[in-house]
Amino acid sequence: MFMHNKRLQYTVRVAEPNPVLASLMLEQFGGPQGELAAAMRYFTQALSETDPGRKDMLFDIATEELSHLEIIGSIVAMLNKGIKGDLAEANMAEADLYAALNQGGDSHTQSLLYGGGPSLTNSSGVPWTAAYIDSIGDPTCDLRSNIAAESRAKIVYERLINVTDDPGIKDALGFLMTREIAHQKSFEKALYAIEPNFPPGKLPGKAEFADLYVNTSQGEGDTEGPWNAGGTWQRLDDVEGSLPLDGGDGLPSVTLTDAQQEAAQALAARTMSNPESDPVTGADLGSGKLAAEMADV
Repeated sequence: MFMHNKRLQYTVRVAEPNPVLASLMLEQFGGPQGELAAAMRYFTQALSETDPGRKDMLFDIATEELSHLEIIGSIVAMLNKGIKGDLAEANMAEADLYAALNQGGDSHTQSLLYGGGPSLTNSSGVPWTAAYIDSIGDPTCDLRSNIAAESRAKIVYERLINVTDDPGIKDALGFLMTREIAHQKSFEKALYAIEPNFPPGKLPGKAEFADLYVNTSQGEGDTEGPWNAGGTWQRLDDVEGSLPLDGGDGLPSVTLTDAQQEAAQALAARTMSNPESDPVTGADLGSGKLAAEMADV
């Protein structure tokens, strides 16, 4: 059961309304790296988690992410507070109100469609979608995805901090950014508490390919490092000469019944192209090619 405490987890102090900044802040409200996406990702993972420690951690962090959603939403609401009142009460002349709505970014859409309130969209007005949730149900996969999600969110907060000079907003965003760091640490500890945790899943990889680095992009800029050389790595530079890697003929094949084979051959014969043909097409007619050829004749 959830219970709501009316006090924010961190105090929001906004110096003055700024609808353009409000639309940018929506990236962390309804965007792919935002707080709602994080809360739903961890909450749904917690529901299916069988390990009591990870389950507790995921519920804790998911619930905290909802509190962060409230902080961001409060910032957006405060930044839009002036225009919301002006729009609702028609306190300004039409021209002045139009100018106020169109200060930049997506501010006009936020004002007209949502009355200046925080909308579940990203900073470009794209609605939030459950497609942002990439959980797959394996703890080692999901924890790695969670680590990456916290890292991306931290970078978005850095960018938002850099586009505002409002000290109160910078302070609140700095708190939210720091919590992304703390969550990443928790997820990393949980990942490495699973032994072994790599590769994901139960099935082992094929040993002959597990340490193979295939150098498919060759030319100026080729670089060696711990990601492709040294240790157990086997580097394959002669890619074309080594194909197929399994030693077969490299061609796809399937076993068909006699009836299926007959039908496939009939289909191939019916749809075969004539390489000797040169039909007049709509493209020829539209480009004037046929008229030019007739003129030459």
